[in-house]
Amino acid sequence: MTPSRAVYRRRRLAFFTILILVVAAIAAGAWLLIAQPWAGADTQAAPTDSPSASPSATGSETPAPDGSESPEPEPTASGPAPCRAADVVVEAVTDAEGYQAGTNPKLSISLKNASSSDCTIDVGSATQAFTISSGDDIWWRSTDCQENPSSMVVTLAAGQEVTSAEPITWDRTRSDTSTCEQENRPRAPGGGASYHVAVSIGGFDATTTRQIFLY
Repeated sequence: MTPSRAVYRRRRLAFFTILILVVAAIAAGAWLLIAQPWAGADTQAAPTDSPSASPSATGSETPAPDGSESPEPEPTASGPAPCRAADVVVEAVTDAEGYQAGTNPKLSISLKNASSSDCTIDVGSATQAFTISSGDDIWWRSTDCQENPSSMVVTLAAGQEVTSAEPITWDRTRSDTSTCEQENRPRAPGGGASYHVAVSIGGFDATTTRQIFLY
């Protein structure tokens, strides 16, 4: 039995429809391959992370593995060590060598760090001591009647030399812890009598004394 014309027309229509769909699919595939529209869209939406910069010489922080910032590094250099006896030179200082009657000696301390490294020392009044003697006779100690002694730790730079900011005054009398409030304590003889001033500070003694004369 020979197919009718209507059947032929339906077969041709179906053939051309399939042919059109195939051509359209091929064209669309070629456009996608050439244009690559996802490339721009994905790059804009999710940029790839650039490699982390390596730490700079200034010590920039590197994130910790859990994403939090790493703690600040602890200082590695320790502070100056306490001064040693071999580090410091202590000397007695006076405002004059001879004192006329009615003039009281003013006493100070010179302190020098003779080492090549900084060091710390307590230079507070609690660590300072002046002693005045004539021969074997000790006439006066600054610690006998000292009031409100204090502590003050400082750093002496290598080679640095300092002197007491405020001198103390010897009133030319004999000191004793039991006579601090007395007004008429024994007075040191004058007439050219020789006395020696010894000092110490921070637990270090001067190796020499300073000689003075009272007139």
